[in-house]
Amino acid sequence: MSMYDLYSCNRGDTARFILGQSGDRKLYVVGLNPSTANRHKADTTVAKVEAVARLNGYQGFVMVNLYPLRATDPQQLPEKHSARLQRRNMAEIADSFGDEPPVIWAAWGVNIGARPYLLKACVELHRQVVSRGGRWLHYGELCRHGHPRHPSRLSYQWTFATFDITAYLAAVI
Repeated sequence: MSMYDLYSCNRGDTARFILGQSGDRKLYVVGLNPSTANRHKADTTVAKVEAVARLNGYQGFVMVNLYPLRATDPQQLPEKHSARLQRRNMAEIADSFGDEPPVIWAAWGVNIGARPYLLKACVELHRQVVSRGGRWLHYGELCRHGHPRHPSRLSYQWTFATFDITAYLAAVI
């Protein structure tokens, strides 16, 4: 029995594109790259994301990442990305949005600068979100330099606020 009914990965599950639970009102959560969660078990990040989504009235959630390759530390990501893997990642994320304008929780943390392709992916994802009339949120205070906080160290007392991703991208690129 699967814990998560929304799940997409490559053949060896070394890259994860989508993980989540269906629901009428879904929260999309954008991390940096997937760690160990799979269709049968959560990791710390996914467990916290799921709890925050439920506490804030979302019936479902979809965890996606700027790059789909699994790594427990972003410094383990390859220096050069796979363009094919990245294209599939963006296509799967865009397809998951469906017809409703997506509500996106920016949750990648401060390590977005670890690899240049992560920021490029963020720009591309923002284009996809804008084209569908979506909106961006962050949870808790922004980190130094304006990065949205990673969910692994969150407080359930924090709240969502609008994330000005246009200003963010202008500042970090």
